[in-house]
Amino acid sequence: MNTGKLIVATPSVIGDFNFHRSVVLLTNYKTSGSVGLILNKKLDYTLDEVMDGIYDKFPLYFGGPVEQDNLFYIHTLGDKISNSVRISKTLYWNGDFKSVNNLLKKGKLNQENIRFFLGYSGWTEGQLEEEIKVKSWEPFEIKSVLELIKMPTKDMWRECMEALGGEYLLWSNTPDNPNYN
Repeated sequence: MNTGKLIVATPSVIGDFNFHRSVVLLTNYKTSGSVGLILNKKLDYTLDEVMDGIYDKFPLYFGGPVEQDNLFYIHTLGDKISNSVRISKTLYWNGDFKSVNNLLKKGKLNQENIRFFLGYSGWTEGQLEEEIKVKSWEPFEIKSVLELIKMPTKDMWRECMEALGGEYLLWSNTPDNPNYN
């Protein structure tokens, strides 16, 4: 695994509200521990509803169960947002929020160049590797993370399951709770 790669929750995490049908972008992967953001869990409120002085109605996403009262973001703006951390060729994580706020005020941000999250997903040393080994997560290759980010969130997990194929193809069309089938 590497920073900037994706992992997809397998059906074995049914019942885990935080990660059920999640697609996670690893924003920092190290053997000492990893951090990621859930890409496909849109929240029912917008950025302006949780931040004073922000008037843009950007959607917010549930990034994970850790530090849910903190704002995180991924973007394609590179050094336009100072102190950003590069996670792939075209994608960056966080950076100076004053830069973000200035770009918001100038109308330079849109849903195709930044996504905001409350909370993040985190794993301690060896934890993610173990979860991958027991098939709770499948590493997922995609040509462009940006294409995936633009995909409607309701389709993201299903599309990943279909792309993984094999045993996962069957799961791609099951209802959210297979007991309702």
